[in-house]
Amino acid sequence: MTALAQSTAKPGSGGPPGGGRRLVETVLRARELSILGALAVLVVATTIANPRFLSHQGVEDIFLNASILVLLAVGQSMVVVTRNIDLSVGSVVGLVAFTSGKFASAGDRNVVLVVLVGVGIGLACGLVNGLLVSFCRVPALVVTLGTLYVIQGLDYRIAHGEQIGAADLPSSVLSLGNDGVLGVPYLPIITVVVMLAVGYYLRSYSSGREFYAIGSSPEAAMLAGVPIRRRVLTAYLVSGALAGLAGVLWLARFGTVVADAAHGWELTVVSAVVVGGVAITGGVGTVYGAALGALLLTTIGSVLVVLKVNSFWQDAITGVLLLLAISVDRLLALRVTRALRQRSLESTAHRDVRADAKGEGRS
Repeated sequence: MTALAQSTAKPGSGGPPGGGRRLVETVLRARELSILGALAVLVVATTIANPRFLSHQGVEDIFLNASILVLLAVGQSMVVVTRNIDLSVGSVVGLVAFTSGKFASAGDRNVVLVVLVGVGIGLACGLVNGLLVSFCRVPALVVTLGTLYVIQGLDYRIAHGEQIGAADLPSSVLSLGNDGVLGVPYLPIITVVVMLAVGYYLRSYSSGREFYAIGSSPEAAMLAGVPIRRRVLTAYLVSGALAGLAGVLWLARFGTVVADAAHGWELTVVSAVVVGGVAITGGVGTVYGAALGALLLTTIGSVLVVLKVNSFWQDAITGVLLLLAISVDRLLALRVTRALRQRSLESTAHRDVRADAKGEGRS
């Protein structure tokens, strides 16, 4: 679907103008609805096999487990739509979970202060990635793969083989991961608020739509005066900040943290984003679709546990979904591009007919 955006998008518009843009939005909605449909089928089939799957505790566990992955997917979406990638988010979560836990266990720290420390560390990691990618022009894959290992090494250095237990943490931090409002846990509430805020910004502000313009066609965006370097840097800052917040929520949710927390999650996050309809080549997708992709992958993991299926199959299913999503994305791109080209030819022919009619009228 990026091919569509490259051929018809106006820089700064976030997608094709007029009917083309509406067509793309319709396709994206259909993609997101298909994920919802897959979720519904999965849940119904599992409930038939094991009625306890939809118990209050089972549903709560799914949303609690999905919350952290959704946060990471939202931040990753902003990076991916600019035609970049951030492979360091899993290691950032691990670093923040341990360091913020160390900070919180040093005294009766206020939970807000712990969150600020975690987000600050995430912002610093995002700043390094963003500066190297946007201003130093180093490929994003190389930069974030390098920072992934650097941050992991730093995390192990700080941890020294120690672990942080729930008994070491203030009650205010633990309540963030286990309590809620009117029976709804804090974690899903925080995640939904962040998702809606980022989604609204990307859709409703011209600066937000510039992220899509960069991913659709960097050359056209540059000619249109879009500040590409600043926007890419901002995307990495948001991704880093949300990874930092996810690290604090990981600490609050599980209580016990070791140095390799969230190890390997970077690929799960990328899978969730792509499965959710965000084109890996940039320019197309929404944070809502990425969130649905994260929820689908989390639900699959829970289903396999309930049905007592070997956890190996979760990775296999995730890989199949990733390949399927990329294939579907490519097929939709070709079909939509063909439809837009046909519409453009029909519009040109209509204008020519009107011009000939006016010429005959004057004569």
